[in-house]
Amino acid sequence: MHVVIYHNPRCRKSRETLALLGENGVQPDVVEYLATPPDATTLDHLLTLLQLEPRQLMRQKEDEFVALNLADPALDRAALIAAMVAHPRLIERPIVVVDGKRAALGRPPEQVLALLGR
Repeated sequence: MHVVIYHNPRCRKSRETLALLGENGVQPDVVEYLATPPDATTLDHLLTLLQLEPRQLMRQKEDEFVALNLADPALDRAALIAAMVAHPRLIERPIVVVDGKRAALGRPPEQVLALLGR
């Protein structure tokens, strides 16, 4: 099983999710997405796996969300994804992906256990 976590070490939920994976014997590849943001294709794939629309994966209280007027209903999926690529702080975290085929948002961290079959 190949597990990837899109992680922000400053985020408590992200740290808790990473610890929970370790407690369950999983050593994931860690992508610190603020330093290495996913590209648009990867982000689109993550949204599909999570079965979410872009705004559902956005941290809507971030300054960038308001400054970029991302609540504007005229913005399409591509524009919202481009905003997250350009401003990765907007991406909700952590995101855990298993084998590139299944994903869960670690909010709460226990949500990722289903991906592990636990």
